[in-house]
Amino acid sequence: MKQLPADTVRLLSSSQVVTSVLSVVKELLENSLDAGASSVDVKLENFGLDRTEVRDDGCGINAADAPVMAVRHFTSKICSHDDLARLETYGFRGEALGSICAVAEVAVTTKTEQDDVGTQYTLDCSGNVVSQRPSHLGRGTSVSVTKLFRKLPVRRQFYSSTKKCKEELKKVQELLTAYAIIRPPLRLMLAHNKVVLWQKARATDFRSALVATLGPAAVANLLPCRREQPEMVLDGFLPRPGADLSSSSSSTSDKTFIFINDRPVQHKELMKLLRQHYSAQYPDDAARHRYPVLALHVTVPPSSLDVNLTPDKTQVLLGNKEAVLTAVEALLLSLYGARPAEEQPGETGAPPPQEESRNHEGGHDDRPAADLQRQASSCSSSSSVADDWIVNQSSFFLCDDQTPPSCSKATESGSASGSPEEPENRDAAETGTISAEAWSRGAALTDPTTGEPLRPVALHRPSEGGPPGSEEARSRNAVTEKRAALTAYHMISSRALKAPPSAAALFDREVRAEVLREQPAAGLQEISAAVQKRWRNLREEDRKRFEEKAKKKQDLHDQRTKLASDEGPGAKGQKRKAPQSNQQLLDELFSAQPQKKKTSAACKPWQPLPCSVAALRRRLQRLSSQSAAAAPRGLRLLSRLGSQSSWVLLRGQRLMLLNPFRVEEALLFKRLQENHVLPAVVLQNPVPLTQGNLGGPEYLETLCGMERSAAGPDGAVFFSDPRLVANGFKVQLTAAGEHLEVTAVADCVPFLGVDDLREVLAAVLHRKASAVPECRPLKVTNFLKAEAVRLARQRPGSLCREDVEELVQRMERQLGGTDRTCIHGRQFVQNLADVPSTEQEAKALITPLQL
Repeated sequence: MKQLPADTVRLLSSSQVVTSVLSVVKELLENSLDAGASSVDVKLENFGLDRTEVRDDGCGINAADAPVMAVRHFTSKICSHDDLARLETYGFRGEALGSICAVAEVAVTTKTEQDDVGTQYTLDCSGNVVSQRPSHLGRGTSVSVTKLFRKLPVRRQFYSSTKKCKEELKKVQELLTAYAIIRPPLRLMLAHNKVVLWQKARATDFRSALVATLGPAAVANLLPCRREQPEMVLDGFLPRPGADLSSSSSSTSDKTFIFINDRPVQHKELMKLLRQHYSAQYPDDAARHRYPVLALHVTVPPSSLDVNLTPDKTQVLLGNKEAVLTAVEALLLSLYGARPAEEQPGETGAPPPQEESRNHEGGHDDRPAADLQRQASSCSSSSSVADDWIVNQSSFFLCDDQTPPSCSKATESGSASGSPEEPENRDAAETGTISAEAWSRGAALTDPTTGEPLRPVALHRPSEGGPPGSEEARSRNAVTEKRAALTAYHMISSRALKAPPSAAALFDREVRAEVLREQPAAGLQEISAAVQKRWRNLREEDRKRFEEKAKKKQDLHDQRTKLASDEGPGAKGQKRKAPQSNQQLLDELFSAQPQKKKTSAACKPWQPLPCSVAALRRRLQRLSSQSAAAAPRGLRLLSRLGSQSSWVLLRGQRLMLLNPFRVEEALLFKRLQENHVLPAVVLQNPVPLTQGNLGGPEYLETLCGMERSAAGPDGAVFFSDPRLVANGFKVQLTAAGEHLEVTAVADCVPFLGVDDLREVLAAVLHRKASAVPECRPLKVTNFLKAEAVRLARQRPGSLCREDVEELVQRMERQLGGTDRTCIHGRQFVQNLADVPSTEQEAKALITPLQL
């Protein structure tokens, strides 16, 4: 045997801790929360494989701890194993950042409150710091992970399909949603390829966080619940009883959140218990395959919780698991009531065959008995299920050598009474065991007195020929001999109608929800007692109001019952008459062709109006002379077209149509061209500038001849020429004066690079451009056009007269005699018509309008 190298051991162990992009985000997010962050930004590139950045505003990392911040098993959260009993942080092993370093390239930028400037650290595969430099970032920590799984090609190949990548991105969003719910004051943001996919603002409480993440429609179906016990607190929001199945549940578990001590976990037993009680209130089987929309937070002492089970810390062990399950079940019983006594075979507490065999080999197992005892206590505490049969713990054994006395007595009494038994039943009675065949046939548990199999429900039906169970009653056929009398559920218009509620029942419906909100930890019996007490203490006028409601419902029910009795069969065995067929009428309706609306050929009425062209000309001349000072070049606003948000202008003797939004776009674009400065973002690796990538020595000379700033402390000189800075380029001349490099580029313009810098230099070199608008590259120009359109669309749809007049004045002043077109090449104004100067021209203009 040979000992593995340290690098191999590190890579093998790290690949188990960091298994996906989700694990990277989870570890870095939990580090940010442990640092007291109130805002966390998660940015991914190429689904996190090329770059994953998590930035927070926490306390930062001290300079003294920086050399070992990523070394495995260095942590500031615990000092020994005993500290796990008082654990209050998410992380504690000190291996997350070191494991990420082993499978990716990591850079950490941090700044504490005491630091003047931030520092960026570059780490190697062992977690050691290999370089550091100053950074402009503010207080907090930013961890950048690039080239994930570069040494694990098979795992990186696993994410080669787009489907896998999208699934991983969805899991990251679900993870952030869970932490956003349990941490209401936390602000979270998820961006992918510089596009914000999801974000959550700061919230004040648990409910506000649920509204911000799940939406108000989903939270409207949730009910706040809280239960406090010694060393245990249950808090959360559960679906309302009787809520709509489609809006209060989901086909997946992505909206079922379980938290233990502020930690999102996956607990199968809690999930199973929540699903069983939720689905029990719906009669169909569709609810059994759905997951309720809820958020349950369990708070227990840290000493009774073990989170050191799996690397991702989503699996936990509870020291008081039975107490937690009992408390959760009591909370669910107070909200939904007891579940039906009969359960599906897959939902019973019976152990699987492997566990049963182990019980036979290793002795008696107390878990089934404890489960049955918990179920029995929960069923007995419910007031809605009165006659549920309960299996006594002392009479239920799975081993041959622990036959209880009651079973032997039942066997003796059964044999003495002469009741016939099957061999399986006899063996089960003698040995005390339960066979699968006897259980499936319903003959496993027998009554000690009669020896007959126990039945959970006994149906009692009144009969005319004799008492229930007699030969005369059994001879009647309930299918063919239907009675015409109306029962509790009457068939009225082919619908089932319940009996009308009483005044007390109406009061119970209205008050029960209020009592449950006031006493969320109360049981069903306590809630029923509180409702009855309120009914007894109800004022006389309120009691009369409920009695009037009940009387109205009773009268309506009597009317419908009488109508159904008159129309329905009146004698025993009489068949209901089938309704008359309307097929002939339907055929006539659908076969008939709709009549086409006849259009009248008559022209619309019109009436000639007296008009004097000379008076109109004098009026226009007077308006033109009055508006000469207000509107240059004789432009005069006449009226607005309400349907088009356009304005009619008068220029001399010409009527024109103005589109103010086109003018606004052109003015905004001109202002952005002249004044807007693109913000530059610092590059991780500066881009060197040479004659080769610039296109020749003349471009390099042109760049060197531009305006520069004073030298910095390190001797580097930056170019401050506005033609470079406004286009988003930050160019640096090294201290030696030999190399030029681009250190920052604007990230708001996609794919801005050296080619665009060459366009700026070409404009300066060939066109002698001295102003910023003359040096804009094509990409920057298109970006500014889009910004101008976006800003113009933010203006109100209808402008007032003063705003349009001010807009026309700015158009004349700023655009002058240039081509008056918008950024899309369309004219600001369109000619409508010329005002006629003679009677003949007026007649020639009016005649086509009349036609």
